[in-house]
Formats: sequence, C-alpha cells, structure tokens
Amino acid sequence: MKSKITGGTTHLLFTAKVLNKYDVKYFQCTETGFIQTEEPYWLEESYSSAITKLDLGLLKRNIEFANITAPLIAQYYNPDKYFLDYAGGYGLFTRLMRDEGFDFYTTDKFCQNIFAENFDLVNNIEKKSFEILTAFEVFEHLTDPYIEIEEMLSYSENVLFSTEVPPLGIKNPNEWWYFSPQIGQHVSFYTIESLEYIAKKFNKNLCTNGLSMHLFTAKKLEKNPLIAERETFFIRKIRKYLKKIDQKKLRNRQSLLQQDWEEAKNQIGK
Repeated sequence: MKSKITGGTTHLLFTAKVLNKYDVKYFQCTETGFIQTEEPYWLEESYSSAITKLDLGLLKRNIEFANITAPLIAQYYNPDKYFLDYAGGYGLFTRLMRDEGFDFYTTDKFCQNIFAENFDLVNNIEKKSFEILTAFEVFEHLTDPYIEIEEMLSYSENVLFSTEVPPLGIKNPNEWWYFSPQIGQHVSFYTIESLEYIAKKFNKNLCTNGLSMHLFTAKKLEKNPLIAERETFFIRKIRKYLKKIDQKKLRNRQSLLQQDWEEAKNQIGK
C-alpha cells in the first residue's frame, strides 16, 4: 500500500479488530512513520453516530481548546477578523469563542450544529476568507489527508489543529489508546515528520508542541506559540506579567453572546 503522505512505500504494522468485527490492516510510511489503515470500507457504519459514545471528554476538551486559541489569536493574529471551526461538531467551540468576542463560524458535514446554529458556514457563505481555521480532533479522521487539508487551506492560510502523535516504536494497537479500533473512525495517525512533510508540500511553516497541538501557518513566527519555555523564577515573573496583558486584551473584547441571543430570538417563528 502506498503512503498517503509521500506516495512511497509502507510496511504492514499490525492488524486490529475494527468495530469488534473487521480485521483491518494498519500500514506505516517508511519515510515519515505516518500510520494509516487500509482503505476504510467500514466508515458508514462507524459514523452512524457522528459523536461516539466514548467521547466523554468533549466538553472539557472544547474548553481547553478555547483557552489555547483565544490568547494565540490575541498575540499572533488579527482578532477582529473572521474565524472558522472546521468539522465543528455541535458548534460548541464556536459558541465558546463567540462568547469571548471572536467572530467564529462553524461547518461540519456529518454532525448537527446545535450551539451555533446561526453561525454555520452554510448560512454565511459570503464569508469566504478566515484569519485562522481550527480543526480539533479532525486529522485522524481524514481518509485522504491532502484533499481535506487543501480544502481547509482554501478557507484560511493558517490552520490550528489537534491530533495525537503516536509513541515511537509502537508495534500493536494495544500500546496506544488513540487507535480506538472499537470505534473505527480514526484512520490516519501523524508523526512530526509527516506533519513537516505536509507543511512543506503546502509551503507552510509548522509549529507544534510535539504531542497534540499543531499549527500550519503562512507567518514566520519568531517563537513557537505552542511550546512553553522552561520555567525559572524570572521567566515565571515575566509569564505572569504577560498573562495579565493577554487577559486585559481579552477583557477588552465584548462578548457576542447577547447579540447572538437577540438574533436567535428574532429568528424564532420566521
């Protein structure tokens, strides 16, 4: 099987029981270490529910992502622009970011938008360009990574995303929870080398914390916004001071909650 990242060779890594009934082969890219399943014929069955029963951390995760995204935007990008959450599920992240004063929109092909219904891309097609696109817990679902990433980059030249990086030397599905074969929705697993390969292909810079948070960006940032510096007393003092500045910037942004509530109320009955 050819690597979906390089187009080069792969080797069989292991076979796992997907959805507790299909014996599925997992292959690893020889050049980058990227791991992919065989062509996923079981996806219609695995997406019978877009949000799986095992995703109990959905609320906590969205709050954490909002806490990362808001200061990153405030410090490195233009907070007065439009933003898009790609494959945004129930619209929870978009709602959280709008509550903080950021003009976020959402789109998802498979899941009903509940919390940001008036800010779905389908209802705001005139907004075609976004300062940042976020894609949290999306990349591992991509059956054709380049096609989907190219679509993301058509909306924004900056993509902030999360996906877990596999441990080195992994040999079987029981060594890493993120494979989640019993659910069957995770089909692509990215090493840092594979993310660097993708960034280069799309002429983007990669910033990463090396674990789970990553950024493809057109900007050449002087510092990696996803890596915390080693803490010393002096650095902690500076960090505390900078945090106060960031919080002040965020406090100065007026929440869109009341405005959106009024608009939603006016839509009822139309």
